[in-house]
Amino acid sequence: MSLYSPEIDAEVAWPDEATSRMNRMYRRQRHIYDGTRRYYLLGRDQLISGLKPAPGANVLEIGCGTGRNLLQAARLYPDARFFGIDVSTEMLTSAIAAISRRGMTGRIRVAHGDGTAFDPQLLFGVPSFDHVMISYSLSMIPDWRSVLHAARRRLTRGGRLHVVDFGNQERLPDIARALLLRWLAMFDVTPRDDLENALAALAKGDGADLAFERPFRGYAQYAVLALPAEPKTP
Repeated sequence: MSLYSPEIDAEVAWPDEATSRMNRMYRRQRHIYDGTRRYYLLGRDQLISGLKPAPGANVLEIGCGTGRNLLQAARLYPDARFFGIDVSTEMLTSAIAAISRRGMTGRIRVAHGDGTAFDPQLLFGVPSFDHVMISYSLSMIPDWRSVLHAARRRLTRGGRLHVVDFGNQERLPDIARALLLRWLAMFDVTPRDDLENALAALAKGDGADLAFERPFRGYAQYAVLALPAEPKTP
C-alpha cells in the first residue's frame, strides 16, 4: 500500500496557493527542519505522551510535516494506526522518506490534504479518527478556526483533539517576548491568542471536556478536547 498516490490529486481540488506558499518556505528548510525545530517547538512530546490510544485506534495528525511526530507516536504506541496530512508536498516528500527508512510504511500513511477541508474516506479509506493532533500548525494557517472545526467533525464519539502551538509568551520578559514575536512573524507565524476561546466554544457545543494550559511561561498553548462517548442529549 503506497503512502501517497498522485492519482488522488486528480480527484480533489487542492488549495494551490497554500501548497505553493508552504513549498517555497520548506523546499530547503525541510532538510534541516527536525534538527532545528527541536529546540523551540516545545510541548510536542508532551502531546504525544498524552495520546494513549487504545489498541487499534486511528490517529491523525493535521500538518504532519516531516513525519517526526507520527514516527515518535508510532514507536510509542505499536498497536495504533497513524495517518497524516499536509498541504506541502515538499514536507510530505521528507515524511515519506523518513517513514520508509524506519520501516513504518505498514503503520503510517500520509497524504496531501488541506486541514480546513479534507475527506479521510477518500484519502485513507477511514471515516473518522479516535485522536486528532495538531502541533504548531494553527499559527501558520490563516483560517485556523476552520481547521479546528474540520478536526472536530472527523473525531469519533469519545475521541480526543490534541493541540500544541505557540502562545503569546505573556510571562516572558518584555524584550524576549518582542524579539520572539518579531522572529516568528518572519516565518508567517502568528500565535493564536483566541485559541482557548475557540476550543471552549467547540467544547460547549458538544458537551465535551476541555483541558487547557499555557506552559513554559506562556511560550506554548496546550489543549486536549475530549468528546463524550455518548451523543449530547437535547
